[in-house]
Amino acid sequence: MVKNASIYFLLFFLLGCKKELNQEVSIPVETHPNILLIIADDLGKDAIHGFLEGGIKPSTPNIDEIRTSGLSYSNFWVYPTCTPTRASIITGKYGYRTGVKKVQDALNSSETTLQKFIHEKTNNTYATAVIGKWHLAGSNKNFNPETLGIDYYTGFLKGELSDYYNWSLFEDGNFKTQNAYATTVFTDLAINWVSEQNKPWFLWLAYNAPHTPFHTPPGKMHSQGNLPDYDNGVDPLPYYLAAIEAMDFQIGRLLESLSSEEKAKTILLFMGDNGTPAKTAQAPYSRFTSKGSLYQGGINTPLFVSGNGVLQTGTDDRLITSSDLFATIAGIAGIDIKEIHDSKSFKSSFKQALPTRDFQYSELNDDTRDFWAISNGDYKLIVNQNGSNELYHLAQDPYESFNLLTRELSTEALAALDYLNQGLLNIRN
Repeated sequence: MVKNASIYFLLFFLLGCKKELNQEVSIPVETHPNILLIIADDLGKDAIHGFLEGGIKPSTPNIDEIRTSGLSYSNFWVYPTCTPTRASIITGKYGYRTGVKKVQDALNSSETTLQKFIHEKTNNTYATAVIGKWHLAGSNKNFNPETLGIDYYTGFLKGELSDYYNWSLFEDGNFKTQNAYATTVFTDLAINWVSEQNKPWFLWLAYNAPHTPFHTPPGKMHSQGNLPDYDNGVDPLPYYLAAIEAMDFQIGRLLESLSSEEKAKTILLFMGDNGTPAKTAQAPYSRFTSKGSLYQGGINTPLFVSGNGVLQTGTDDRLITSSDLFATIAGIAGIDIKEIHDSKSFKSSFKQALPTRDFQYSELNDDTRDFWAISNGDYKLIVNQNGSNELYHLAQDPYESFNLLTRELSTEALAALDYLNQGLLNIRN
C-alpha cells in the first residue's frame, strides 16, 4: 500500500522542506492546477524503471523523477490496444458502452469528452489541448477533434506513423509534411501552446513513442549506441528502448520550459496506454501475454502521478482502470465529483490511502475474439465468449501461469469465482 511520506518539494524536481503527512503544507494546493497528462504508446511495466518486470531498462531520469517524487500505481488497468484505452479516458466509459472496443473504432460525436465536461463544469476556467496521437476517428482522415469541445488539437489521427522523420501533421483541418523527429515536434508544439496560455491549462500530450516503426532517434536523445537502420531479424529491443529514452529527453525539455511558478502549479500524470509489443516483451511476459492480450502484460501498465496536490510518495496498489482518469482529472480541475459513468476518482489517494473500487475491468473485442476480464486484486477472471474461461490467483500467481479452472477449485477459489461473475454481471448490465 501507499507508504506515508513527507509532503515534498517547493518546485518540481527540487527538494523542499519536508513535513509529516497531514501537517500544514508550505506550498498551497491549487484549486485549479495546470494538468499535464502524458500518454506513452505501447509502454509496459517491463520497459520502465520502478517495476520488477523486465531485465533491461532504458535510461529515463525525467520519468523516474515523476515516479519517485509522487505516486506509482501498481494495479492500473488499461485495454489491450490503444484506441479503447484512449476512448475510456476521454469518456469515462467502458468500451462496450461507447462501441470503441478495438483499434480503428471511432468515437461517436455524441459522447461528452473530458475536455468538454471540464469546460462546462468550470465555466471555461481551463484552456484545453490534445497534441499528438488521436486514434479515435476510425477511417475518417479529416476528422477534427476540436469539434468535441477541445480548444486546440494538432497531431496525427491514425494509429501510427509510417516514418518518424517523414509524416503529416494535422492542424486546423490541414496537413503539413514534417521531416523532423516526431517526438521532438510534439514536444515543440506542447511548449509553444503552454507558453501562450494565460489561465489554467489541461494538456493531453499523446506521444507516438515508443510505438513502431523502430526508427532510431537522434543520437543525443538516447544511450543505445550507434544503431543501424532497423531491419527484420535484428533485435528490436535497443530501438524500442531508444525511443523511450528520446521521449524521456523530450519530457525533460517540456518540464524545463516551465517557469518555477508554473511548475509549482502543475500536476503531472504519466501512463502507458497498453502493454509492451510482442517483439520487445521481456520476462515474465511473452509475445502471448503482452500487448493485444488481457493478461497482465497487456493491460497492467505504468501510471505515475506527481506535482501540485500529490502529498504522498511511494507505491499505491489500489484497483484503478483507465476510465477512472475521467473523474480524477475532473476532480483535479476543481469539479466536485467522485464517480460518473464507469469512472471512479482516485484523487483522494494523493493525500491518503483509501480504496477506490472493488473490481477492475477490461475487454477485448476485435471481431474474431470477444473477451472480458475482471479482478478484485486477488483473483482474476477472463471470460471468453466461446466458453473457455480462465481464473487466476494473482496474489500467488501474478503472471497467470496456471488456470485454476483446469482443476477442482478450492472453497476460496469457488467463492472468488462467484464473486467475480457477479461483479461482471453488474458491470455489463
